[in-house]
Amino acid sequence: MDAANVGRPEAGQASEQVVLSDRDREILEFERHWWKYAGAKETAVREKFDMSSTRYYQVLNALIDRPEALEADPLLVRRLRRLRAARQRQRSARRLGFEL
Repeated sequence: MDAANVGRPEAGQASEQVVLSDRDREILEFERHWWKYAGAKETAVREKFDMSSTRYYQVLNALIDRPEALEADPLLVRRLRRLRAARQRQRSARRLGFEL
């Protein structure tokens, strides 16, 4: 293989595909069905993932920005992105002094 082709897959070889970790898949699954858990979502997050709700949302927001997550569950990821964008618009509008 010459220097120009280093890192490129050979003809007939599949390129390496980054896959989601088990935790990432569990988070997407939880978001898909969180309302089935008894009690508050924050309590379920702490019990299932052993992390604060703040950290959970940080991980979730980073996760839904990844193309692998979009490929794994496009409907859920697009819905979560839309909800996030709507909340950001509402916060910006409140800071600027008008309602949407």
